[in-house]
Amino acid sequence: MAITTGCYCLLALTLCLMQPYSQIDPDAPFSVAFQAIGMDWAKYIVAFGALKGMTTVLLVSAVGQARYLTHIARTHMVPPWLAEVHATTGTPVNATVVMLVATAVIAFFTSLGILSNLLSISTLFIFMMVAVALLVRRYYVSGQTNDSDRNKLIAALVLILASSMATAAYWAAGGMGWAGYLVSVLVWLLATAFLWWGVPQARAPQTWGVPLVPWLPSASIAINTFLLGSIDGPSFVRFGIWTALLLVYYFFGLHASYDTAKAASNDGV
Repeated sequence: MAITTGCYCLLALTLCLMQPYSQIDPDAPFSVAFQAIGMDWAKYIVAFGALKGMTTVLLVSAVGQARYLTHIARTHMVPPWLAEVHATTGTPVNATVVMLVATAVIAFFTSLGILSNLLSISTLFIFMMVAVALLVRRYYVSGQTNDSDRNKLIAALVLILASSMATAAYWAAGGMGWAGYLVSVLVWLLATAFLWWGVPQARAPQTWGVPLVPWLPSASIAINTFLLGSIDGPSFVRFGIWTALLLVYYFFGLHASYDTAKAASNDGV
């Protein structure tokens, strides 16, 4: 991830050196930049690389999602027919075909902007929750952490999340003054410092752990929340509706999954 992030930063730096950032084309930045500096032949190489990259990503995503669907089908949360594996190739053909058809239909009838915003919301939300979970795991152990330290952890997390959301909301509302940012960033800084200084870590990593805890996870929460605030409101409405539907299906399907696991356990006995 660090190498990938570094490569992206170098690409962005190169692009800004090729062309003023105000003139960068959001749809085809490198192709237009090469054309602007007189290297028309390079834009065809960039286009071919982009096409090859998108094809590879789509193929890998389809294969990976089919495996997820196969595992879910084995718990009977979706029809078990999707868990069938081809006798010769050993691949989940049914799940792969269903995922490819579903993806193609959604892509054909839905705007790319809507899909990209939904993907951005889910990705950023997951990243933010991972950072929160990391802090909880590092500072809380059930049965060992006392009530005082637990309450301090909860208070610090609430302040970190609230200040991060306040910063994002203030920016999304078009706030231009520095006072609002100063207050929200100061609250975030004090909450993180309080967590670092006032709450002892309940669990130490055995081999490798995230460094600079709680500063790095707290910064991840703030950055991901700020990026979430840059996405339009209708996308959050769509994300909320889709999430609600999935949760309803999950809680109803959870019973089928539990019953299947229990039946398999009884058969094994």
